[in-house]
Amino acid sequence: MTAEALAQHLVEWIREQVRQAGAKGTVVGLSGGVDSAVVAALCQRAFPQAAHTLILPCESSPADLEDARLVATSLGLHPVTIPLDDPYLALRRVLPAAPPDRQALALANLKPRLRMIALYYYANAHNLLVVGTGNRSELHVGYFTKYGDGGVDILPLAGLVKSQVRELARHLGIPERIITKPPTAGLWPGQTDEGEMGLTYADLDRYLLTGEAEAGVRERIARMHAASEHKRRLPPQPPPVHTLEPR
Repeated sequence: MTAEALAQHLVEWIREQVRQAGAKGTVVGLSGGVDSAVVAALCQRAFPQAAHTLILPCESSPADLEDARLVATSLGLHPVTIPLDDPYLALRRVLPAAPPDRQALALANLKPRLRMIALYYYANAHNLLVVGTGNRSELHVGYFTKYGDGGVDILPLAGLVKSQVRELARHLGIPERIITKPPTAGLWPGQTDEGEMGLTYADLDRYLLTGEAEAGVRERIARMHAASEHKRRLPPQPPPVHTLEPR
């Protein structure tokens, strides 16, 4: 499949998902990364007049904000910026401290969950679908926050590994600086996706596309996939109870 055929396929898929939901368009959070840039470009093709974007800084680096604005400018988008620093700090003040070995991650995960609150508020206010930016590589190993960036309506990149997303980005005219920058979720200063996963996207993509990987890489991917299974399914439910015996 050519890059243009893939782009058009995903555009039509997005349109159909919005139509089935009875919505009017889409909303995407622009992070300054390649995944959100590609999703925004696809949504813009699908709904030229109803592809909404938000920039949601939350103790974000100036470089990430600059890159998010660069993406918006390059695509001719007009994002709404909603700073989330104050809500984040307010939550930090009222939430009890976590154990030291859990505190950093617990606080970091507040950020994508706050962003999803803002996205769903905006989506509800304008009858839009929240479009997620997760790709196949990240979804397979659970590299997303449950009910944060994983809590979305649709995931158009779910069938593409990271290298394929980059190829599509070049076809869509995403700035090269966005495509080649080290991927990061911006959870804390200096944080990178590959550093946190303990895997390179090259190794992960190769395994998902060919089944080939060094033994240590294969084992790590298998462990991460198993440990994150709960993120990819609905909450477990016991079978329904039809009658109760009287006491």
